[in-house]
This record gives sequence, C-alpha cells and structure tokens, in this order.
Amino acid sequence: MNTRLPYGSWPSPITAEHVAAGTTPVGGGAFVGDELWWLEGRPAEGGRMTVLARGIGPDAEPRELVAAPFNIRSRVNEYGGASWAAVATDAGHRLIFVNFADQRLYAVDAEGGTPLPLTPESAGAEQDVQLRFAEIIEGPTPGEVLAICEDHRTDLRRYIAAIPLDGSASNDPTALIEVTASSRFVAAPRLNPSATRISWISWEHPQMPWDGTELHVADLHSLRATEDRVLAGSTTESVLQPEWLDDDRLVFISDASGWWNPYLHNLATGTGRQLCERAEEFAGPLWVVGQRWYLVMDEDTLLLTHGTHGTSLATLDVPSGNLQQLVLPYTRISPSALAGNQLLATATSLVEGDGLRLIDLDTRKTQNISLSLAQLPDPEALPGAEAMEFPTADGSRVFAHVYEPKLGHQKAPAGELPPFVAFVHGGPTSQAFAQLSLSIAYYTSRGIGVVDVNYGGSTGFGRAYRQRLNGQWGVVDVQDTVAVLEGLVAAGMADPQRLAIEGGSAGGWTVLSALTTTTTFSAGISRYGVSDLVGLVRDTHDFESRYMDSLVGPYPAAAELYAQRAPINHVARISCPVLLLQGDQDKVVPPAQSQVVADALAANGIPHAYVLYEGEQHGFRRAETIVNALETSLGFYAAVFGFEADVPVLTLS
Repeated sequence: MNTRLPYGSWPSPITAEHVAAGTTPVGGGAFVGDELWWLEGRPAEGGRMTVLARGIGPDAEPRELVAAPFNIRSRVNEYGGASWAAVATDAGHRLIFVNFADQRLYAVDAEGGTPLPLTPESAGAEQDVQLRFAEIIEGPTPGEVLAICEDHRTDLRRYIAAIPLDGSASNDPTALIEVTASSRFVAAPRLNPSATRISWISWEHPQMPWDGTELHVADLHSLRATEDRVLAGSTTESVLQPEWLDDDRLVFISDASGWWNPYLHNLATGTGRQLCERAEEFAGPLWVVGQRWYLVMDEDTLLLTHGTHGTSLATLDVPSGNLQQLVLPYTRISPSALAGNQLLATATSLVEGDGLRLIDLDTRKTQNISLSLAQLPDPEALPGAEAMEFPTADGSRVFAHVYEPKLGHQKAPAGELPPFVAFVHGGPTSQAFAQLSLSIAYYTSRGIGVVDVNYGGSTGFGRAYRQRLNGQWGVVDVQDTVAVLEGLVAAGMADPQRLAIEGGSAGGWTVLSALTTTTTFSAGISRYGVSDLVGLVRDTHDFESRYMDSLVGPYPAAAELYAQRAPINHVARISCPVLLLQGDQDKVVPPAQSQVVADALAANGIPHAYVLYEGEQHGFRRAETIVNALETSLGFYAAVFGFEADVPVLTLS
C-alpha cells in the first residue's frame, strides 16, 4: 500500500453498497413462548419492515411471520413506533401488527397463514388513512387488545382504544371502544396486574413530549376508564414510561429534577418519591411511541439504562434506591424484554455495530440474534470514537464524538491536514452516540474526518442543556457546531480550508443556517432539510406543528423572527457549494423545502446539485437510494475539496 496518498483518496474497502446492504434496521424483540420475535427491515425490498421468529438456541434459524406485501410500520404521529405485539391465545400466540399501506391492525397465527384484518378500512376523501394504530398491548381479557388510536375522521383526536380480536371491527367501526378520553397526543398505555387500572401519558399543543406531559391513572370498568386522575407531570415537567410494580405502585420517569430520573407513586397511600437522583438521563426524547428505557424485573427491582455521552445498564433496588452497575461492552443499550435472567436488548458496539442481543445477566455472556451489519468490515478500516468537549462563545460547553481518518497504516503527505465533516443530527431534540457506523467509516477510511456534534438542544445532558436551544434554533446549534470545528482546527486535527457540514431534517436546517450565517464551511450537504419556517409550520404534520413555538417562537406572533432565521431568505449569503438530497414522498419536511433552496441557489449563481428520490419519505430506506446518496455525497466532496475519489466527481450546476 502506498503510505502517502492525499486525504480523501485512500483506497477504502468500504463501498456504498456495503453501507446499504450492511445497515439492516433491527428493532426491539419479545420472548414468545420458547421463541424470540423481533422487528427487522428489508432495505432491498424498499425498506419493508417485517417480524422474524426463531428459537432461543444459538443454532436456531429465523423465519418470517409476515410476508410481502405487508409492511409492519405505524403512522401514528407520522413517526410511528410500537407497530406490533405478540398476544397469548388458547392455541399459542398471535402476532398483531399495523400494516403501513392501510394502517389497519391485522392478526396472524405464529404458524403463519393469511393475516386477518381487525380494524376497518378508513381511506378518506383524499385517500389518506383516517384511523391509525400503534403501541399495542394485551387487553384486560383475551378477547381484545388495547392500542393508541389516531382518529382523523372528524376533528383529529388520539385515545386508547380496545380492538376485538375476532375481526368484528373490520367491518363495523362501532365495535372499536374508546377506553380513555381523547387528548391531542397519548402514549404508553399500561394495565396494572389485575387489569383494574390503566395508566398512560398525554400532552397537548404546543408542548412536545420532552417539554411537558401528564401521567394519568384511571379505574377500568367494562373497557371504560373512569375517575381519571393526573398523578404527575405538567407543561414544564416531562413524564415518560409508566410501569406497574403491582396493583398500587406505579414507576415512571420524570425530569422534575432537571434530569430524567425514576420516580414511584403509591396509589394506596397517595405518596410518591424519587427513586434515584443522579445528574444523568434515565430516558430520552419520545420521538416514536412505545420506547422503553427500563424494565420491571420484579416487584422491587428495575433494570434501567442511564448515562450522558452514552447509556449503560444497571439494576435499581426500589426500596433502598441502590443502583448496581452491569458492565457491558456497549455505548448504547435499549432493553426490550426479560425472561428470568435473560435480557433481550438492542445495543450498539464499536466492534460489531447495532444489533439485537440476548444477554445472560448473571454471566454477561451475549448471543447475537440479529446484527444490523451483515458483514463486518476489516477492523483496520474502522475509526475509533473519542468523546470530546469544546468551549463555546457563551461560556457553555458542547459535546461531540470525533472520528479521525483511519485505513490501516495509510498516511497522507507530510504537512497535509485532513478535511473534516461535521455531522449534525436531526431532531433537533436528539442525540449522537459513539457508534460503529459504515456511513462514517465510508468517509474516514478514505481520509475524511467526521465529528458528530451534540449541540445545545441535544438530549443526554439534562433539561437545561436541551433548553439552550429554546428560541435559539439556527443560532445556538450553528454556534456550537462552529465551536467544535474551530476546536479541531486549533488542535491541529483538521484543515481549516476543507471543513464541511451535513445533516438531515433538523440537521439540514442547521447546515443551511450555518452556510447563510458563517464562513466557516467550504461545503454543505442538506438531506430533506428545513429551509422555510413559515412553510414548515403550514405544511408539516400535527406532531411537529407547534414544535417551532419553543425552538423559535409562536407563529404568527414571531413572524419577523421566522423571516430573519429562515435560510431561504438569505441564500445570497452562501458562498460555498451545496448539495441537496430529498425524498418526493416526505410528509415531515415536504420536497418544496429543498426545491425552493435549489431555485434560489440557481438564481444566485451558487454551485449546487439537487437530487430528488422517487418514492422516498423522511429518511432514506431503499438500498438504491442509500447507495446513490452516499456516492453522490463523496463525489460532491471530491469536486469541492479537489481529491481523487473512487466515484464520479459530481458536476455542479
């Protein structure tokens, strides 16, 4: 190997096809009888999601429970989540799932067969689905399941519904029972062990679930919730994931202390207390319903995740509040289910990547059930991940994970510094974790550094850090990202003339905001990025329709600030090339958001390229799209930074 090649032109063994083929989405799982069931994606089938089943033994082979064309994915709140559940029957178990195309609930036996529809067809006048379901749980009796119902038939409402398992509601909408009163948003339905009480959380506009939610408890009579009480939460307190220890004691996560920590409420005594107080997060942002950050091991023990830069696993003794760490080799872990001392969890390893794992909590021995990376690349082509902190202009500190270029013993010419790309996560209420990412390694193995930035507004570092972005979207996120890149330059790690920024969705907004307000970057890539705040408020879906109230200000009262912040109004300030990537079916950030930027870049004579992917939604799922988007991005950087790449150099308009 030539040990002196310019950064960007190193002969990497990681191709875009490897990235697309090796990034199979793997979701949470469940113990079902003597089997494991879990959700898994099929990128080669247009991103279809399905449920697989296999025995627990190490040599067991998986089988698919639901074949094409069924696609197991919910559209509740558009982001969905919790789209399937296993329920016990006299004959064994059945899979209950949401089909993406029509959003109906279906049931199919574990042995297979034709899925039986459980809910009615509900296409509206414009052929959009009017009834959507998610977060399915077993009902009080074997004759029904409970689930979130998003009802668009008249005024938009969400509530917990009971759905009969005999299929009677498939032709009779009146057979669907509204168990709880409706709220703008609901999540986390849970029954106590005797099914005499139901708990759930709700929130109203303009709150997002990380701003404020309410924890409800109600008695349950004949599938109707009565005497609804709010136990915790408010517009300024975020309560998440209630779980019953017994018929009277309810555990939940609250950020009342400034951090998402565990709490307990005893309905029998009417008393509550914080179970563990730590300056760490025991939960995260509820972007998709059904998220779990802890499991109940027994009436006095919880199995929790907690941390800041990442998450680790621990047990919590409820009576004493004693937290006992379980040391495992993962940077992030999310528990799915427990069976005795066996834990089923999705976890991120810097060696093996993301995957569903079966972990013996006594011995810590791990069995990989399904890995996102079908074939692990040569370790010599994988970068390390270093958690770093950088000072900001306002006296705060910003957090990031740095991935320096690496390909075996490959070196660059003496005196050359590498180009660096800032990855800006979406959300913006989200978090970047240290990870084995082929998308990152695709760059670093070619000699391009990557830094994954947790700018102010990110989760993982407490409520105050999240709220640094309140009213400052497009300001704090940009300043923090610039501070990180300037810190890398000051440390002699990055070429100041070859700095780039890229991100998707809210990350795309930060890209465009950075390019219109600073001169730090020489190139930017926006994937389905927000450019026009007024257009976003008018066009986006209900879940995020009031998100801007906290990030920028209420509209139209803050219309002047919206115009001031929106990158589309300042495209003439951009002085570097821009690449725009967009899906034509995106309901969250519609294609018009990218098209208007492309038109403005063309009008101002700024070098750019705009690629619109047919059939793609918010986030690219098809293998061919992932390949094209990655190769186009590398070709873009080759054109701008002047290195030779193993893909065609992108022609800019």
